[in-house]
Amino acid sequence: MKKFLYPVLLATGLLACQPPADVPQATAGSALMPVAEIDEFIGAKMQQEGRFDWSMAPDQLAWSALTQSDQVLSVGYRPAGTTGDFRDQMHTLDVKAPAWQAARQQLLDLIFAEERKTQPALKRGELEVFSEDVLPVFDVRVKNLVTLQKLRQSPLVRYAEPMGYEPGVADRQARVASGSGCGSNTGNPNLVAGSDYTTTTPNGKVSWNLPYHNIPQAWAQSSGAGITVQIIDSGCSPDQAKLGSQFNQGDSPGRSITKLVTLPRATFFGIPTGPVETPADLCGHGTSMLGTCAGPRGTDGTTVGVAYGANLVSVRAATDVLIDESREVKGVADAFRMAGDNPTRRIVSLSLGRLTSSGQMTDAIRYAYNRGVLIFAAAGTSFSFTSFVGVIFPANLAECVAVTGVKEAVMQKCDACHDGGDVEFVTVMEKTGSNLHGLSLAMSGDVPSTVGGSSVATSSTAGMAALVWAKFPGLSRSQILDKLKTSASYYPNRNPNLGWGKINVTAALGGVQ
Repeated sequence: MKKFLYPVLLATGLLACQPPADVPQATAGSALMPVAEIDEFIGAKMQQEGRFDWSMAPDQLAWSALTQSDQVLSVGYRPAGTTGDFRDQMHTLDVKAPAWQAARQQLLDLIFAEERKTQPALKRGELEVFSEDVLPVFDVRVKNLVTLQKLRQSPLVRYAEPMGYEPGVADRQARVASGSGCGSNTGNPNLVAGSDYTTTTPNGKVSWNLPYHNIPQAWAQSSGAGITVQIIDSGCSPDQAKLGSQFNQGDSPGRSITKLVTLPRATFFGIPTGPVETPADLCGHGTSMLGTCAGPRGTDGTTVGVAYGANLVSVRAATDVLIDESREVKGVADAFRMAGDNPTRRIVSLSLGRLTSSGQMTDAIRYAYNRGVLIFAAAGTSFSFTSFVGVIFPANLAECVAVTGVKEAVMQKCDACHDGGDVEFVTVMEKTGSNLHGLSLAMSGDVPSTVGGSSVATSSTAGMAALVWAKFPGLSRSQILDKLKTSASYYPNRNPNLGWGKINVTAALGGVQ
Protein backbone atom coordinates (compact mmCIF):
# COMPACT_ATOMS: atom_id res chain seq x y z
CA MET A 1 0.00 0.00 0.00
CA LYS A 2 1.18 3.52 -0.78
CA LYS A 3 0.91 5.61 2.36
CA PHE A 4 1.48 9.15 3.53
CA LEU A 5 3.36 8.02 6.63
CA TYR A 6 2.92 10.79 9.18
CA PRO A 7 4.03 10.18 12.78
CA VAL A 8 1.86 11.43 15.62
CA LEU A 9 2.31 15.18 15.69
CA LEU A 10 1.29 15.65 19.29
CA ALA A 11 3.33 12.84 20.83
CA THR A 12 5.23 14.03 23.85
CA GLY A 13 8.03 11.54 23.39
CA LEU A 14 9.54 13.18 20.30
CA LEU A 15 13.20 14.09 20.76
CA ALA A 16 14.68 17.25 19.33
CA CYS A 17 17.61 16.51 17.06
CA GLN A 18 20.68 18.73 17.18
CA PRO A 19 21.49 21.02 14.26
CA PRO A 20 24.81 20.66 12.42
CA ALA A 21 27.92 22.08 14.02
CA ASP A 22 28.03 25.12 11.73
CA VAL A 23 24.48 26.17 12.65
CA PRO A 24 24.24 28.74 15.50
CA GLN A 25 22.44 27.42 18.57
CA ALA A 26 21.05 30.87 19.20
CA THR A 27 21.09 34.09 17.23
CA ALA A 28 20.29 37.58 18.45
CA GLY A 29 19.51 36.22 21.89
CA SER A 30 16.88 33.75 20.71
CA ALA A 31 17.36 30.06 21.54
CA LEU A 32 16.12 27.40 19.19
CA MET A 33 12.80 25.82 20.04
CA PRO A 34 12.96 22.01 20.27
CA VAL A 35 11.57 20.08 17.33
CA ALA A 36 8.92 18.52 19.57
CA GLU A 37 7.56 21.97 20.45
CA ILE A 38 7.53 23.05 16.80
CA ASP A 39 5.62 19.94 15.80
CA GLU A 40 3.20 20.33 18.68
CA PHE A 41 2.46 23.91 17.61
CA ILE A 42 1.86 22.84 14.02
CA GLY A 43 -0.37 19.98 15.11
CA ALA A 44 -2.43 22.23 17.36
CA LYS A 45 -2.94 24.78 14.58
CA MET A 46 -4.03 22.05 12.19
CA GLN A 47 -6.59 20.83 14.69
CA GLN A 48 -7.87 24.37 15.24
CA GLU A 49 -7.74 25.71 11.69
CA GLY A 50 -7.73 22.57 9.54
CA ARG A 51 -4.48 23.69 7.93
CA PHE A 52 -1.09 25.19 8.72
CA ASP A 53 0.90 27.83 6.91
CA TRP A 54 3.96 29.61 8.21
CA SER A 55 2.25 32.99 8.60
CA MET A 56 0.66 31.42 11.72
CA ALA A 57 4.07 30.89 13.33
CA PRO A 58 5.91 33.46 15.43
CA ASP A 59 9.41 34.47 14.36
CA GLN A 60 11.21 32.27 16.87
CA LEU A 61 9.33 29.14 15.81
CA ALA A 62 9.79 29.80 12.09
CA TRP A 63 13.49 30.49 12.69
CA SER A 64 13.88 27.32 14.73
CA ALA A 65 12.21 25.25 12.03
CA LEU A 66 14.40 26.83 9.36
CA THR A 67 17.59 26.24 11.32
CA GLN A 68 16.76 22.65 12.16
CA SER A 69 15.89 21.74 8.58
CA ASP A 70 18.18 22.71 5.70
CA GLN A 71 18.13 26.50 6.25
CA VAL A 72 16.48 27.14 2.87
CA LEU A 73 13.99 30.00 3.04
CA SER A 74 11.37 30.43 0.32
CA VAL A 75 10.63 34.12 -0.23
CA GLY A 76 7.64 35.25 -2.27
CA TYR A 77 7.98 38.91 -3.25
CA ARG A 78 5.99 41.73 -4.85
CA PRO A 79 6.76 45.22 -6.20
CA ALA A 80 6.75 48.26 -3.97
CA GLY A 81 3.33 49.83 -3.55
CA THR A 82 1.39 46.61 -4.24
CA THR A 83 -0.50 44.32 -1.89
CA GLY A 84 -2.03 40.86 -1.98
CA ASP A 85 -0.83 37.52 -3.31
CA PHE A 86 -1.56 38.02 -7.04
CA ARG A 87 -3.65 34.87 -6.97
CA ASP A 88 -5.55 35.61 -10.19
CA GLN A 89 -2.60 37.18 -12.01
CA MET A 90 0.07 34.57 -11.26
CA HIS A 91 0.09 33.32 -14.87
CA THR A 92 0.53 36.78 -16.42
CA LEU A 93 3.16 38.32 -14.13
CA ASP A 94 6.42 39.45 -15.73
CA VAL A 95 9.00 39.12 -12.98
CA LYS A 96 11.62 40.53 -15.37
CA ALA A 97 9.82 43.87 -15.46
CA PRO A 98 11.68 46.72 -13.69
CA ALA A 99 9.35 46.95 -10.68
CA TRP A 100 9.60 43.23 -9.96
CA GLN A 101 13.36 43.18 -10.50
CA ALA A 102 13.79 46.15 -8.17
CA ALA A 103 11.85 44.44 -5.40
CA ARG A 104 13.79 41.23 -5.84
CA GLN A 105 17.15 43.01 -5.79
CA GLN A 106 16.23 45.08 -2.74
CA LEU A 107 15.37 41.94 -0.80
CA LEU A 108 18.51 40.12 -1.88
CA ASP A 109 20.57 43.14 -0.83
CA LEU A 110 18.88 43.06 2.57
CA ILE A 111 19.57 39.36 2.98
CA PHE A 112 23.20 39.68 1.92
CA ALA A 113 23.83 42.59 4.31
CA GLU A 114 22.33 40.78 7.29
CA GLU A 115 23.90 37.40 6.57
CA ARG A 116 27.36 38.98 6.20
CA LYS A 117 27.15 40.18 9.79
CA THR A 118 27.48 36.59 11.01
CA GLN A 119 29.21 35.16 7.90
CA PRO A 120 31.84 37.75 6.82
CA ALA A 121 33.23 35.45 4.12
CA LEU A 122 29.84 34.97 2.45
CA LYS A 123 29.75 35.69 -1.28
CA ARG A 124 26.61 37.03 -2.96
CA GLY A 125 26.51 34.11 -5.37
CA GLU A 126 26.19 31.71 -2.43
CA LEU A 127 22.81 33.03 -1.32
CA GLU A 128 20.39 31.54 -3.84
CA VAL A 129 19.88 27.78 -3.74
CA PHE A 130 17.59 27.24 -6.76
CA SER A 131 17.06 29.37 -9.86
CA GLU A 132 13.65 30.84 -10.71
CA ASP A 133 12.77 33.34 -13.45
CA VAL A 134 9.01 32.89 -13.94
CA LEU A 135 7.33 32.90 -10.54
CA PRO A 136 7.78 35.78 -8.04
CA VAL A 137 9.79 33.75 -5.55
CA PHE A 138 13.42 32.99 -4.73
CA ASP A 139 15.06 30.47 -2.41
CA VAL A 140 17.96 31.47 -0.18
CA ARG A 141 19.98 29.88 2.59
CA VAL A 142 19.52 31.94 5.77
CA LYS A 143 21.40 31.49 9.05
CA ASN A 144 20.58 34.78 10.79
CA LEU A 145 17.37 35.29 12.77
CA VAL A 146 17.38 39.03 12.08
CA THR A 147 17.33 38.32 8.35
CA LEU A 148 14.13 36.35 8.74
CA GLN A 149 12.57 38.97 10.98
CA LYS A 150 13.30 41.81 8.56
CA LEU A 151 11.96 39.83 5.63
CA ARG A 152 8.73 39.04 7.44
CA GLN A 153 8.31 42.75 8.23
CA SER A 154 9.00 43.95 4.69
CA PRO A 155 6.05 45.15 2.56
CA LEU A 156 7.86 43.62 -0.43
CA VAL A 157 7.46 40.11 1.00
CA ARG A 158 4.34 37.98 0.44
CA TYR A 159 5.74 35.08 2.45
CA ALA A 160 9.05 33.97 3.96
CA GLU A 161 8.87 30.37 5.11
CA PRO A 162 11.09 27.37 5.85
CA MET A 163 11.02 25.43 2.61
CA GLY A 164 12.07 22.00 3.83
CA TYR A 165 10.56 21.68 7.29
CA GLU A 166 7.81 19.11 7.69
CA PRO A 167 6.62 17.88 11.10
CA GLY A 168 7.39 14.36 12.19
CA VAL A 169 10.52 13.88 10.10
CA ALA A 170 12.95 12.77 12.78
CA ASP A 171 16.28 12.91 10.94
CA ARG A 172 16.27 16.55 9.89
CA GLN A 173 20.02 16.80 10.27
CA ALA A 174 20.65 14.60 7.25
CA ARG A 175 17.32 15.31 5.54
CA VAL A 176 17.06 11.73 4.41
CA ALA A 177 13.97 11.10 2.30
CA SER A 178 11.31 9.26 4.25
CA GLY A 179 10.71 6.53 1.69
CA SER A 180 6.96 6.86 2.22
CA GLY A 181 4.96 4.91 -0.34
CA CYS A 182 7.99 3.18 -1.85
CA GLY A 183 9.18 -0.36 -2.30
CA SER A 184 5.97 -2.36 -2.72
CA ASN A 185 5.22 -2.02 -6.44
CA THR A 186 5.87 -5.63 -7.39
CA GLY A 187 3.66 -8.06 -9.28
CA ASN A 188 1.06 -10.01 -7.31
CA PRO A 189 0.97 -13.61 -8.61
CA ASN A 190 -2.02 -14.54 -6.42
CA LEU A 191 -4.68 -12.49 -8.20
CA VAL A 192 -7.82 -14.49 -9.01
CA ALA A 193 -9.51 -14.27 -12.41
CA GLY A 194 -13.17 -13.32 -12.23
CA SER A 195 -12.80 -11.94 -8.72
CA ASP A 196 -9.78 -9.66 -8.78
CA TYR A 197 -9.91 -8.94 -12.49
CA THR A 198 -11.65 -9.76 -15.74
CA THR A 199 -10.06 -10.04 -19.17
CA THR A 200 -10.77 -7.73 -22.08
CA THR A 201 -9.58 -7.63 -25.70
CA PRO A 202 -6.93 -8.02 -26.94
CA ASN A 203 -5.56 -9.50 -23.69
CA GLY A 204 -5.69 -6.99 -20.85
CA LYS A 205 -6.74 -7.34 -17.24
CA VAL A 206 -9.52 -5.04 -16.02
CA SER A 207 -9.12 -4.28 -12.32
CA TRP A 208 -12.05 -5.38 -10.12
CA ASN A 209 -12.84 -1.81 -9.08
CA LEU A 210 -13.33 -0.19 -12.50
CA PRO A 211 -16.93 -1.44 -13.00
CA TYR A 212 -17.98 0.55 -9.92
CA HIS A 213 -17.47 3.62 -12.09
CA ASN A 214 -18.85 2.04 -15.29
CA ILE A 215 -15.44 2.47 -16.90
CA PRO A 216 -15.43 -0.71 -19.04
CA GLN A 217 -18.79 0.34 -20.50
CA ALA A 218 -17.43 3.84 -21.11
CA TRP A 219 -14.62 2.46 -23.27
CA ALA A 220 -17.16 1.94 -26.05
CA GLN A 221 -17.33 5.74 -26.29
CA SER A 222 -13.85 6.95 -25.31
CA SER A 223 -10.32 5.74 -24.66
CA GLY A 224 -8.93 9.14 -23.72
CA ALA A 225 -7.21 9.50 -27.11
CA GLY A 226 -6.00 13.03 -27.83
CA ILE A 227 -5.81 14.08 -24.18
CA THR A 228 -2.51 14.44 -22.32
CA VAL A 229 -2.31 13.78 -18.60
CA GLN A 230 0.74 14.91 -16.63
CA ILE A 231 1.55 12.75 -13.60
CA ILE A 232 3.72 14.53 -11.02
CA ASP A 233 5.26 11.85 -8.85
CA SER A 234 8.42 9.79 -8.30
CA GLY A 235 9.04 9.07 -11.98
CA CYS A 236 8.68 6.15 -14.35
CA SER A 237 10.41 2.79 -14.15
CA PRO A 238 12.73 2.25 -17.14
CA ASP A 239 12.14 -1.49 -16.71
CA GLN A 240 8.38 -1.37 -17.34
CA ALA A 241 8.01 -1.88 -21.10
CA LYS A 242 4.32 -0.92 -21.00
CA LEU A 243 5.49 2.58 -20.14
CA GLY A 244 8.24 2.44 -22.72
CA SER A 245 8.66 0.51 -25.95
CA GLN A 246 5.25 -1.18 -25.57
CA PHE A 247 3.25 1.90 -24.56
CA ASN A 248 1.33 1.70 -27.87
CA GLN A 249 0.64 -2.01 -27.61
CA GLY A 250 -2.71 -3.53 -28.56
CA ASP A 251 -5.62 -1.08 -28.54
CA SER A 252 -3.45 1.87 -27.47
CA PRO A 253 -1.80 2.95 -30.74
CA GLY A 254 -0.63 6.38 -31.85
CA ARG A 255 -0.01 7.99 -28.48
CA SER A 256 3.06 9.24 -26.63
CA ILE A 257 4.73 9.04 -23.24
CA THR A 258 7.23 11.69 -22.19
CA LYS A 259 9.55 11.24 -19.21
CA LEU A 260 10.90 14.36 -17.49
CA VAL A 261 12.58 15.28 -14.22
CA THR A 262 12.32 18.51 -12.23
CA LEU A 263 13.77 17.20 -8.96
CA PRO A 264 17.01 19.12 -8.28
CA ARG A 265 20.19 17.38 -7.26
CA ALA A 266 20.48 16.53 -3.56
CA THR A 267 22.60 18.85 -1.41
CA PHE A 268 23.71 18.86 2.20
CA PHE A 269 23.58 22.43 3.48
CA GLY A 270 24.56 23.76 0.08
CA ILE A 271 27.08 21.08 -0.85
CA PRO A 272 26.04 18.72 -3.69
CA THR A 273 25.97 15.19 -2.32
CA GLY A 274 24.12 13.18 -4.95
CA PRO A 275 24.16 12.57 -8.69
CA VAL A 276 22.15 14.60 -11.17
CA GLU A 277 18.60 13.23 -11.01
CA THR A 278 16.99 11.35 -13.92
CA PRO A 279 13.33 10.61 -14.80
CA ALA A 280 13.76 7.01 -13.54
CA ASP A 281 11.47 5.91 -10.72
CA LEU A 282 13.50 4.63 -7.76
CA CYS A 283 10.44 4.38 -5.54
CA GLY A 284 7.71 2.59 -7.49
CA HIS A 285 4.89 4.96 -6.65
CA GLY A 286 5.05 7.01 -9.83
CA THR A 287 5.07 3.91 -12.02
CA SER A 288 1.91 2.61 -10.39
CA MET A 289 0.16 5.97 -10.82
CA LEU A 290 1.07 6.06 -14.51
CA GLY A 291 -0.21 2.53 -15.01
CA THR A 292 -3.49 3.17 -13.23
CA CYS A 293 -4.20 6.32 -15.20
CA ALA A 294 -3.23 5.24 -18.70
CA GLY A 295 -1.47 1.89 -18.95
CA PRO A 296 -2.01 0.31 -22.40
CA ARG A 297 -4.85 -2.01 -23.32
CA GLY A 298 -2.36 -4.59 -24.48
CA THR A 299 -1.76 -8.18 -25.51
CA ASP A 300 0.43 -9.46 -22.66
CA GLY A 301 -2.06 -9.71 -19.80
CA THR A 302 -1.10 -6.52 -17.99
CA THR A 303 -3.68 -4.34 -16.29
CA VAL A 304 -5.52 -1.78 -18.44
CA GLY A 305 -5.29 1.88 -17.46
CA VAL A 306 -8.49 3.92 -17.11
CA ALA A 307 -7.63 6.15 -20.09
CA TYR A 308 -5.64 3.64 -22.12
CA GLY A 309 -5.65 5.88 -25.21
CA ALA A 310 -4.36 9.04 -23.52
CA ASN A 311 -0.88 10.52 -23.79
CA LEU A 312 1.20 10.59 -20.62
CA VAL A 313 3.81 12.96 -19.27
CA SER A 314 5.71 11.56 -16.29
CA VAL A 315 7.48 14.20 -14.21
CA ARG A 316 9.82 12.98 -11.49
CA ALA A 317 9.51 15.79 -8.96
CA ALA A 318 10.03 13.92 -5.68
CA THR A 319 11.69 10.85 -4.24
CA ASP A 320 8.54 9.54 -2.52
CA VAL A 321 4.99 10.64 -1.67
CA LEU A 322 5.87 12.95 1.23
CA ILE A 323 7.08 16.34 0.01
CA ASP A 324 9.46 16.97 2.90
CA GLU A 325 12.63 18.30 1.26
CA SER A 326 13.30 21.75 -0.16
CA ARG A 327 14.31 20.24 -3.47
CA GLU A 328 11.02 18.32 -3.63
CA VAL A 329 9.06 21.54 -3.09
CA LYS A 330 11.05 23.09 -5.92
CA GLY A 331 10.59 20.00 -8.10
CA VAL A 332 6.82 19.95 -7.66
CA ALA A 333 6.53 23.71 -8.19
CA ASP A 334 8.55 23.50 -11.41
CA ALA A 335 6.39 20.60 -12.61
CA PHE A 336 3.21 22.65 -12.20
CA ARG A 337 4.77 25.64 -13.90
CA MET A 338 5.78 23.34 -16.74
CA ALA A 339 2.19 22.13 -17.08
CA GLY A 340 0.94 25.70 -17.23
CA ASP A 341 3.41 26.51 -20.00
CA ASN A 342 2.19 23.66 -22.24
CA PRO A 343 -1.43 23.99 -23.44
CA THR A 344 -1.56 20.34 -24.51
CA ARG A 345 -1.36 19.17 -20.88
CA ARG A 346 -4.97 19.61 -19.86
CA ILE A 347 -4.93 17.40 -16.77
CA VAL A 348 -2.44 17.11 -13.92
CA SER A 349 -2.56 14.35 -11.31
CA LEU A 350 -0.62 14.74 -8.05
CA SER A 351 -0.65 11.83 -5.62
CA LEU A 352 1.89 13.51 -3.33
CA GLY A 353 1.40 15.87 -0.43
CA ARG A 354 2.46 17.29 2.92
CA LEU A 355 0.91 18.63 6.11
CA THR A 356 2.23 22.20 6.00
CA SER A 357 1.37 24.63 3.24
CA SER A 358 3.97 25.94 0.80
CA GLY A 359 3.68 29.39 -0.72
CA GLN A 360 5.94 28.45 -3.61
CA MET A 361 3.91 25.38 -4.52
CA THR A 362 0.72 27.43 -4.19
CA ASP A 363 2.09 30.02 -6.62
CA ALA A 364 2.94 27.31 -9.14
CA ILE A 365 -0.43 25.59 -8.81
CA ARG A 366 -2.22 28.89 -9.37
CA TYR A 367 0.01 29.53 -12.38
CA ALA A 368 -1.13 26.25 -13.95
CA TYR A 369 -4.74 26.60 -12.85
CA ASN A 370 -5.05 30.10 -14.28
CA ARG A 371 -3.98 28.68 -17.63
CA GLY A 372 -6.83 26.20 -17.67
CA VAL A 373 -5.21 23.06 -16.24
CA LEU A 374 -7.54 20.64 -14.41
CA ILE A 375 -5.67 19.57 -11.27
CA PHE A 376 -6.47 16.45 -9.24
CA ALA A 377 -4.68 16.01 -5.90
CA ALA A 378 -4.70 13.27 -3.27
CA ALA A 379 -6.63 14.04 -0.08
CA GLY A 380 -4.06 12.07 1.93
CA THR A 381 -3.29 8.56 3.07
CA SER A 382 -1.88 7.64 6.48
CA PHE A 383 -2.41 5.65 9.63
CA SER A 384 -5.66 6.24 11.48
CA PHE A 385 -4.03 8.23 14.29
CA THR A 386 -3.44 11.16 11.94
CA SER A 387 -6.90 11.09 10.42
CA PHE A 388 -7.75 14.28 12.36
CA VAL A 389 -5.71 16.15 9.75
CA GLY A 390 -8.43 15.87 7.11
CA VAL A 391 -7.45 16.86 3.57
CA ILE A 392 -3.74 17.61 3.25
CA PHE A 393 -1.86 20.20 1.20
CA PRO A 394 -2.09 20.92 -1.69
CA ALA A 395 -5.39 19.05 -2.18
CA ASN A 396 -6.97 21.52 0.26
CA LEU A 397 -6.37 24.42 -2.15
CA ALA A 398 -9.38 25.77 -4.05
CA GLU A 399 -7.49 25.27 -7.32
CA CYS A 400 -7.20 21.51 -6.75
CA VAL A 401 -9.86 18.81 -7.03
CA ALA A 402 -9.33 16.68 -3.91
CA VAL A 403 -9.88 12.95 -4.31
CA THR A 404 -9.92 10.09 -1.81
CA GLY A 405 -10.54 6.34 -1.87
CA VAL A 406 -13.51 4.34 -0.58
CA LYS A 407 -14.27 0.69 0.08
CA GLU A 408 -16.09 -1.63 -2.25
CA ALA A 409 -19.91 -1.59 -2.11
CA VAL A 410 -20.02 0.91 0.78
CA MET A 411 -19.42 4.63 0.69
CA GLN A 412 -16.86 4.58 3.47
CA LYS A 413 -13.31 5.90 3.17
CA CYS A 414 -10.57 3.31 2.90
CA ASP A 415 -8.80 2.30 6.08
CA ALA A 416 -5.86 4.62 5.48
CA CYS A 417 -7.55 7.40 3.48
CA HIS A 418 -8.24 10.96 4.59
CA ASP A 419 -11.59 12.63 3.96
CA GLY A 420 -13.17 16.00 4.75
CA GLY A 421 -15.01 18.99 3.40
CA ASP A 422 -12.48 19.65 0.63
CA VAL A 423 -13.01 16.24 -1.00
CA GLU A 424 -14.86 16.46 -4.32
CA PHE A 425 -14.76 12.88 -5.64
CA VAL A 426 -14.06 9.36 -4.41
CA THR A 427 -12.83 6.26 -6.20
CA VAL A 428 -13.59 2.68 -5.19
CA MET A 429 -10.17 1.10 -4.55
CA GLU A 430 -10.35 -1.22 -1.51
CA LYS A 431 -12.23 -4.51 -1.18
CA THR A 432 -14.34 -4.61 1.96
CA GLY A 433 -13.45 -8.19 2.90
CA SER A 434 -9.88 -8.78 1.78
CA ASN A 435 -8.68 -5.14 1.63
CA LEU A 436 -7.33 -5.89 -1.87
CA HIS A 437 -6.53 -2.70 -3.74
CA GLY A 438 -6.84 -1.72 -7.38
CA LEU A 439 -4.53 -3.20 -10.02
CA SER A 440 -1.75 -1.34 -11.79
CA LEU A 441 1.61 -1.81 -13.53
CA ALA A 442 4.51 -3.18 -11.51
CA MET A 443 8.06 -1.88 -11.83
CA SER A 444 8.69 -4.54 -14.46
CA GLY A 445 6.97 -7.48 -16.11
CA ASP A 446 3.38 -8.30 -17.00
CA VAL A 447 2.03 -9.45 -13.63
CA PRO A 448 -0.12 -6.64 -12.17
CA SER A 449 0.68 -5.02 -8.87
CA THR A 450 -1.86 -3.52 -6.48
CA VAL A 451 -1.94 0.01 -5.13
CA GLY A 452 -4.18 1.74 -2.59
CA GLY A 453 -4.95 4.93 -0.75
CA SER A 454 -5.98 8.32 -2.04
CA SER A 455 -3.01 8.07 -4.42
CA VAL A 456 -4.64 5.54 -6.75
CA ALA A 457 -8.02 7.24 -6.32
CA THR A 458 -6.47 10.44 -7.68
CA SER A 459 -4.71 8.99 -10.72
CA SER A 460 -7.84 6.96 -11.53
CA THR A 461 -10.01 10.06 -11.41
CA ALA A 462 -7.58 11.88 -13.68
CA GLY A 463 -8.04 9.01 -16.13
CA MET A 464 -11.83 9.32 -15.88
CA ALA A 465 -11.59 13.03 -16.67
CA ALA A 466 -9.42 12.21 -19.68
CA LEU A 467 -12.10 9.84 -21.01
CA VAL A 468 -14.72 12.58 -20.79
CA TRP A 469 -12.54 15.38 -22.17
CA ALA A 470 -11.49 13.18 -25.11
CA LYS A 471 -15.13 12.84 -26.17
CA PHE A 472 -15.84 16.55 -25.65
CA PRO A 473 -12.53 18.24 -26.53
CA GLY A 474 -14.20 21.61 -27.09
CA LEU A 475 -15.50 21.92 -23.53
CA SER A 476 -13.81 24.01 -20.89
CA ARG A 477 -12.36 22.74 -17.63
CA SER A 478 -15.43 23.87 -15.68
CA GLN A 479 -17.74 22.14 -18.15
CA ILE A 480 -15.80 18.88 -17.81
CA LEU A 481 -15.99 19.14 -14.03
CA ASP A 482 -19.74 19.75 -14.27
CA LYS A 483 -20.16 16.56 -16.30
CA LEU A 484 -18.20 14.61 -13.70
CA LYS A 485 -20.21 16.13 -10.84
CA THR A 486 -23.63 15.56 -12.37
CA SER A 487 -22.76 11.91 -12.98
CA ALA A 488 -21.59 11.32 -9.41
CA SER A 489 -23.48 9.27 -6.84
CA TYR A 490 -24.41 12.08 -4.41
CA TYR A 491 -25.31 14.76 -6.94
CA PRO A 492 -27.14 17.18 -6.60
CA ASN A 493 -26.24 17.04 -2.92
CA ARG A 494 -22.71 17.00 -1.54
CA ASN A 495 -21.57 14.69 1.22
CA PRO A 496 -19.68 16.63 3.95
CA ASN A 497 -16.73 14.23 3.83
CA LEU A 498 -16.93 12.48 0.44
CA GLY A 499 -17.94 15.32 -1.85
CA TRP A 500 -20.01 14.47 -4.92
CA GLY A 501 -19.25 10.79 -4.47
CA LYS A 502 -18.14 8.29 -7.10
CA ILE A 503 -18.18 9.20 -10.77
CA ASN A 504 -20.26 7.24 -13.28
CA VAL A 505 -18.14 7.69 -16.40
CA THR A 506 -20.75 6.25 -18.76
CA ALA A 507 -23.28 8.81 -17.52
CA ALA A 508 -20.70 11.60 -17.83
CA LEU A 509 -20.21 10.62 -21.49
CA GLY A 510 -23.96 10.71 -22.16
CA GLY A 511 -23.92 13.98 -24.07
CA VAL A 512 -23.37 17.74 -23.80
CA GLN A 513 -25.47 19.10 -20.95
